[in-house]
Amino acid sequence: MNNSKKKTLIYRIAAFLVIMAIAAVMFVIGRGHTVYFDNKSSDLVAEVPYKIEVRVDGKKVASLKKNERGMVDVMGQKLTMELVVTEEKNGEAVQMKVTQPLPYNMDGIILNVPAMLNGASQDQYISEFISVPSEADAAEEVVVTDDTAGLMDFGEESEASQG
Repeated sequence: MNNSKKKTLIYRIAAFLVIMAIAAVMFVIGRGHTVYFDNKSSDLVAEVPYKIEVRVDGKKVASLKKNERGMVDVMGQKLTMELVVTEEKNGEAVQMKVTQPLPYNMDGIILNVPAMLNGASQDQYISEFISVPSEADAAEEVVVTDDTAGLMDFGEESEASQG
C-alpha cells in the first residue's frame, strides 16, 4: 500500500468517526417536539382544576382554564415543567415540579394534565396530535380524477355541433 492510499484510508476513517460522533451527540440531545397541554375532562377524570399554569424553563407557556389547550416546543426526550394548579376559583394554588419523558415516535404530543395529576399511566394521558384539515380547506381542494382530462379535446365537439 503506497503513501497516498494510506492517507485516503485515514481520511475516510476520520470522516466516518466524526459522523458517528455527531450522530451520537444528536441521539443524546434528542429531537424537537411540540407538546400540547390539555385541561379537559376524560374517561379518567370527570372534574378538572379551575386553572393550571404551566412553566417551562422559568417561563409561563400556558395558563389553562377548563377545556383549554396550550402548547410549547421543546428539544430532547424529557420535559421538565412547573405546574401551578388552582382547584377552584379563588382557591389556593399548589405548585409542583414534574419531569415527563417524551415518546420518541411522536412529534406532536397531547398531554392531558388532569389525568397525569390523578396518577394515570403514561399511555392513558399521552396521545399523538394529528392535524385535521378544516372543512373550508377541504372544500377548496381541487381533486383531479383524470390526468388527461381536456388534453385530448381537439375541438371535435365544436365541429360536430356546427355541421
